Amino acid sequence: MPMPELVISRLDPVANEVEVVERKGVGHPDTICDALAETLSRNLCRDYLNRFGQILHHNVDKALLCGGRAEPAFRGGRVIVPIRIFLAGRAITSIGGEVVPIADIALDGSRAWLRSNLHALDAERDVCIETVVQQGSQDLQGLFARGGATGVLLANDTSLGVGHAPLSPVEGFVLAIEKQLHGRDRLNEQPAWGEDIKIMAVRNRDRLMVTVACAMIGRFLADTSRYLEQRDALADCVRECARQHGFAGCEVAVNAADDLASGSIYLTVTGTSAEAGDDGQVGRGNRINGLITPSRPMSLEAAAGKNPVSHVGKIYNVLATRMAEAIVSSIPEVSSAHCLIVSKIGAAVSNPTLVHVKLATQDGMPPDRLRGRTEEITRDHLTRVPELISELVAGNVHVF
Repeated sequence: MPMPELVISRLDPVANEVEVVERKGVGHPDTICDALAETLSRNLCRDYLNRFGQILHHNVDKALLCGGRAEPAFRGGRVIVPIRIFLAGRAITSIGGEVVPIADIALDGSRAWLRSNLHALDAERDVCIETVVQQGSQDLQGLFARGGATGVLLANDTSLGVGHAPLSPVEGFVLAIEKQLHGRDRLNEQPAWGEDIKIMAVRNRDRLMVTVACAMIGRFLADTSRYLEQRDALADCVRECARQHGFAGCEVAVNAADDLASGSIYLTVTGTSAEAGDDGQVGRGNRINGLITPSRPMSLEAAAGKNPVSHVGKIYNVLATRMAEAIVSSIPEVSSAHCLIVSKIGAAVSNPTLVHVKLATQDGMPPDRLRGRTEEITRDHLTRVPELISELVAGNVHVF
């Protein structure tokens, strides 16, 4: 396999007095859009394989959520105007007279995801889902088919992917707290905590401040007093997780916009602000490592919903992150790494135009001395692109 141009440079220390890390939880409107777009792509891949023995061209990464209207209340509440979700993009809709039931695939997969991930939302009653997926352009379909015919996966876009390693302690903590909150038995353990949990951590030198927004669910709360108890319990949970990650003095604020004097609190019917307070869109939330990290290199690509076979906007972001992780874990002299991969439309996915690796090294070692091992890791990961594609199709790789 030809080796792309590999540029290795020093990752210079940057001012790290301030660090900002954000994660939008599973029930956030933007995350819902990412999840439903990715679910549709994966289900399309499986349907294409079952029908035609191969994955066909598609990019269904244009989802939009329009919030509804709701009347939250203690011990109840109701959704009075349902949430509307539009699933859009391009996909092969038929071959040889055999029609692919894209609307059914989209609807069934979306409702199944909503039922599994939002415990207080009625996926049939509270949400209207519309599929507006159209046939793709002939040129991109032809490019995709040409790659399938030759067995060489061809990039269907000129794009890039970026990744970094290792995660900072703050980044690891933010991921861990949302994973812990979502991973609990949500029907029986603190059921009043909705899945729309947004976490913003700000580290100012040694001081860590965490703001958490959590959509509380009215049917599980008797009154304001119970609401405040649940808010305090969530703050305690976050503090304990922070302590476990080395931030014993963490300052935590939960639902900081509450105004008890006026009766304004973050109370919902469904556990997501999508019911009335917010809208959502693919690509506006977490990057493929599950975080929003403005102090780090980030791609603006919306990975969720892009086809996992040829769209480098998806593949390269995962690949760049894995390369950075492998370099840090395999080369003891490297303390941290950034990786950038750039493609050219029509070129083999496994042969990018450029790979740029920035290395921070121990004891000031010149990064170019590590070229041999860095090149070996880069070549190995590019060779294993087909394995990564299989993981993406199987749903074994998180992209939001």
